[in-house]
Amino acid sequence: MVKEIEADAKQFADARRTLIQAEKRAVAEVKVVDEPVTVVVSEKGWVRARQGHGHDAAAFAFKAGDGLYGTFECRTVDHLLVFGSNGRVYTVPVANLPGARGDGQPITTLIDLDAGTQPLHYFAGAEAVTLLLSGSGGYGFLARIEHMLSRQRGGKAFITVGAGEQVCRPSVVALGSEPKSTPAPSGQAQAVISFAAATHVACASTGGRILTFEIGELKLMEKGGRGLTLIDLEPKDTLAGAAAYTRSVRIFGIGRGGKAREEQLEIRSLNNARAARARKGKAADLGFKPTGIVRVE
Repeated sequence: MVKEIEADAKQFADARRTLIQAEKRAVAEVKVVDEPVTVVVSEKGWVRARQGHGHDAAAFAFKAGDGLYGTFECRTVDHLLVFGSNGRVYTVPVANLPGARGDGQPITTLIDLDAGTQPLHYFAGAEAVTLLLSGSGGYGFLARIEHMLSRQRGGKAFITVGAGEQVCRPSVVALGSEPKSTPAPSGQAQAVISFAAATHVACASTGGRILTFEIGELKLMEKGGRGLTLIDLEPKDTLAGAAAYTRSVRIFGIGRGGKAREEQLEIRSLNNARAARARKGKAADLGFKPTGIVRVE
């Protein structure tokens, strides 16, 4: 029987008529509807997203002992950036965030942090948004969100921080026509403010020195790094933060008895601290130790 089959195959065989070739791998693509959304981040890193804009930040509830880090009005097609203590920047698509019902979800379940790394700061917005990034060592630079994006849960190394240094809160430089963001440094609810492109930078040291200079003295660094010297720090002094601004900033910190304090500086006070970048700045009579600075207008 075997011989008969082989003989028939030899006599009647012809070339294969079925075409076999390699094709492109099929990729399932999920379309995200472009809608307005407000990203809510707590001080302890719980994140959620609520549909629409214009929500009252005071209406958001948090777990006991937690509070508001900030709210960011953006779009479902935008990204939430998480700035780690190791200088890495982690990306979470806004469309992947849980809804606003309940307390949200810990950010640590959406990214892969290195051992010993903590999430420090957050920002959500469009790829074209420009941020001022700085570290407690007194260095800083400009970068757009698109420069920091990564598809990896392990994030992207972007901000160089030295031993004992920490990443400071990012500050909005330019949003263009994009929705605006509102930080809440002292845990208090704030209204959303429309920002114009910043013209200057204000630096505040933990020793109470203030320096302001034109934002044009900084450079855009697409690949990240350490940046340029923002302020000449005294020994044992560190940078509490740097904020881009047009007219005013708010400095917050710790006063006597560990009480939270803050003070808003308007254009006149900021102009008194004006000098070239990398100077020592001017001692400010704040009455408390600065721990951060944010843009107001």
